[in-house]
Amino acid sequence: MANILLTGATGLLGRYLLKDLLQAGHQVAAVVRPSRRSDPEVRVEAAMRVWESQLGKSLPRPMVLGGDINSPDLGLDGRQIRWAAENCDTIIHNAASLSFVSTGRESEPWVSNVDGTRNVLEFCEQASIRNFFHVSTAYVAGKRTGIVRESELDEGQEFANPYEESKVEAEKMVRDAKFLDSLTVFRPAIIVGDSQTGMTFTYHNFYVVLQLCYTLARSMGKVDLTGKVSSPGVQVNVDGHECKNLVPVDWVSQVMSQIVSDPALHGETYHLAPRVPVSSRLIRDVIEEVVGVYGLGFSGADSTMGTDNEIEEVFFKHMEVYHSYWKDDPIFDASNTRAACPDLPCPHVDREMLLRLARVAIERSFNWRDPKVEARPELVPSLN
Repeated sequence: MANILLTGATGLLGRYLLKDLLQAGHQVAAVVRPSRRSDPEVRVEAAMRVWESQLGKSLPRPMVLGGDINSPDLGLDGRQIRWAAENCDTIIHNAASLSFVSTGRESEPWVSNVDGTRNVLEFCEQASIRNFFHVSTAYVAGKRTGIVRESELDEGQEFANPYEESKVEAEKMVRDAKFLDSLTVFRPAIIVGDSQTGMTFTYHNFYVVLQLCYTLARSMGKVDLTGKVSSPGVQVNVDGHECKNLVPVDWVSQVMSQIVSDPALHGETYHLAPRVPVSSRLIRDVIEEVVGVYGLGFSGADSTMGTDNEIEEVFFKHMEVYHSYWKDDPIFDASNTRAACPDLPCPHVDREMLLRLARVAIERSFNWRDPKVEARPELVPSLN
């Protein structure tokens, strides 16, 4: 059985894909770069031990190829390149930068999302890996309104941030790759933590806003007679009715793994979006409850955020970076996804789930630490 080459294996979705693909019987080879503290093998072994602790059973290990999508040949040496060419026929390109801000084309998110994707395509062409699964985003839709079809990509839309624009460019690049025999594109909406446990390994999007409000509340002083902190001066420049499409990471991974495992489902584009979105008002209400504040107001989507004190000024400066996060989402048609996986409906992200996600993040102080693993050559399969 040929290996599936996986990029972005140590991110939130990548970790779930590792677990689900290995449990489905696939052989996986993960391209992983070293961190400041650990080499690639240790990073993967730590992730696998987390899953074994969660599941209460042993799991097979992926092959680990120490590399980096931002380098030519993915940063792999000659032996690794030959091994990939001889043993891999499929790739899931999941690695990406989630940065909403950029100083130019020589910085993120362009470096990873565009240049990194170009490196991945060049590597696949040289290694004759022609079955390509590309993880894009539903937000290639940019500022479009109404219904966005899975068959649509470049409709002349404007973009809310460089992340969206870079992902469109990357997806177009993949679609233009003539050497591929099969291309399947996944477009997840906003990925949050596990629908059952609330667990997450990274803290983006929803969690950034939650952490800002949590930090603000801790800085605003003592609670009043209500047992909470009053924040009437804090206004968010939304209307309250904006809809956001949040999807639990466990569901996204299950759907992707099921589609990857069935060749009859390859070659399509899949919006991984919920049937029922979440309103910005509900997100505000959940944040107020878990953070212990009240009075977070809506100033209107087109308003300019003002400040009454230094604490609020810091809050607003950080919120401006994520202003586009609050924009009203279009309706993401997910006909292909529902036809392919009728047995896997998206769990409804309701108040109860949002509260669970928020409380788990706060309990962990918005930080995930893998168990400490000593570097040993026998930990996981590697050519190094």
